[in-house]
Amino acid sequence: MQVSILRAACLAATLGLVACGGNDGKDGSNGLNGLDGTTTTVTQDGAPGLAGNDGQNGTDGKSAPRDLQLDVVGRYASGSYGKSAAEIVQFHKNSNSAMAINGADNRIDVISLAGLPTVAVANAFNDNSLSSTPFNLPTEVTVSGDEVIALGAVDSLSVYGDLLAVAMASANKTDPGAVLFYTLDAAGAGTLLKAVKVGSLPDMVTFTPDGSKVVVANEGEPDTDYVVDPEGSISIIAITAGVPSDTATLIDFDDMIFASALLDPEDYDTDEERRALLQAEDVKFASPAGTTVSQDLEPEYIAISSDSKTAYVTLQENNAIAILNLENNEVKVRGLGLKDWSQYALDYTDKDEVPLFSKVDNVFGLYQPDSIAAYEWNGATFVVTANEGDSRDWNAYSEEVRVKDLTLSTEMDVIYDQHGGKNGLGRLKVTNAVGDADENGEYEALYAFGARSFSIWDQNGTQVFDSGDDFGRITASVLGSNFNSAHTENKGDNRSDDKGAEPEAITTGEINGRTYAFIGLERVGGIFVYDITNPFAATFVAYTNNRDFSTTFEMDDDLADPCDVAEGMDCTQVPNTGDLGPEGIKFISATESPNGNPLIVIGNEVSGSVTVYQIMEL
Repeated sequence: MQVSILRAACLAATLGLVACGGNDGKDGSNGLNGLDGTTTTVTQDGAPGLAGNDGQNGTDGKSAPRDLQLDVVGRYASGSYGKSAAEIVQFHKNSNSAMAINGADNRIDVISLAGLPTVAVANAFNDNSLSSTPFNLPTEVTVSGDEVIALGAVDSLSVYGDLLAVAMASANKTDPGAVLFYTLDAAGAGTLLKAVKVGSLPDMVTFTPDGSKVVVANEGEPDTDYVVDPEGSISIIAITAGVPSDTATLIDFDDMIFASALLDPEDYDTDEERRALLQAEDVKFASPAGTTVSQDLEPEYIAISSDSKTAYVTLQENNAIAILNLENNEVKVRGLGLKDWSQYALDYTDKDEVPLFSKVDNVFGLYQPDSIAAYEWNGATFVVTANEGDSRDWNAYSEEVRVKDLTLSTEMDVIYDQHGGKNGLGRLKVTNAVGDADENGEYEALYAFGARSFSIWDQNGTQVFDSGDDFGRITASVLGSNFNSAHTENKGDNRSDDKGAEPEAITTGEINGRTYAFIGLERVGGIFVYDITNPFAATFVAYTNNRDFSTTFEMDDDLADPCDVAEGMDCTQVPNTGDLGPEGIKFISATESPNGNPLIVIGNEVSGSVTVYQIMEL
């Protein structure tokens, strides 16, 4: 299944030259013999102009945006459904294998891409043409100092050459986790090399481009009762001659720097001062009283600059990015600001069951990116983010509330009534942690989770592009009544009151001299493609969604068994529905590709499928 947008350009120039000479003669004087005067008219071409210089030869066309076609050329169905059935994906070149986390069975699926075709599969919704070999993970490991760590869920993996790094949480998620290193053979099978202790809940792991370090985002989530709330942190593991260090360097946010010359170190040497400075630049804090800055900041995902000197780490719940200098381990935090929904169209209710967009005053989006990727333009680093959004929603503390349950200021109450009241704007989920600036119990502004977009930011954390309301408008135009469907059932518009389509996964890739961003939508599904070659002039290219909305199914990914029949669930038609819940994307260049064409590999956590798209220029 494919959806493509075609574009063409036409340039024409027309030049004209008209020359005209001569005028009517004057009447002659009467001669002595009384003859009439004569009239003379002369018409003469002007002198030929000089020949113009030859124009400059045109380029090969690589500077112009091009349309792309995405076709499914292979798919693996794990048979597991629900949360984490197929998440983060990577590629091991020497075995021509995709490697996917299967959190449902706590293993890695090694999926052979050898012999991958160059033509689309017959039925992409239920294709299962690819096979896998399970890569089983241990239940405990011994780290340096003979400490034994009981392991919980697998969260992330990264491949560099034949070295595989796997991030695993502790069995008790608030305890320190571990990164397991394996050497991979020609079949993609792994031999455990060592395990290294890292921070609490290592949510993402990645190698630097030069392979000299592994960087880990330790999210440090609290337990649901907030009895224990570990600090968020970043771990760095040095790699020397292909061998990881026995221990990691742990970087927390207690010693973050504020580089402004307007500040002295004593201006931010207490937790209260650091919090105030960060809040002033739209870093969001939402947690019980007494929570420190380091406890509240929760690293989510990492991108590394091409020179391996800088890591960009999303702090999703905090609406911020941490910028880590990998040469001196200094870290600074940049708030990402707010999206003004009076400038873009938003569908904020699930009650009308149709796509209906409005611009609303005093409603803002917190970007809160999940995935992040980096690329270069004009020698500078830019990062792209998938602005999914996320709330703190635990038993002991929750910031998530519907607008109808807030007390609004007089001005905000008028806006509320103008936009449908309790079944209109009242349905939108927002945070109660900000919006009441004067703390009088009345909210003057509303702050929704996520920005329903992707953004490009420069190396300083300044936004240079945002896709605005593209995702909502384009999916509504393409999918109609299936717009903003959840990934747990085919029911349109049921995510409009939450975070919309929830852009979750993002990566970049270069095809014939142009750089593209590929963005996966977690809820309604599908992949957006943008040409981001020039970050200041990004353009939409294509949207494709390998999902059949005509099937009927229902699952609940909060259940131990998301397909529990006793709970009224029915997953019978999930194998025929296609891909649900894209979570991770890996781009494979044409030079690395098993079939010689650029590919993207998608891990779909709810359908438990791994889908391979071939990318062709039109």
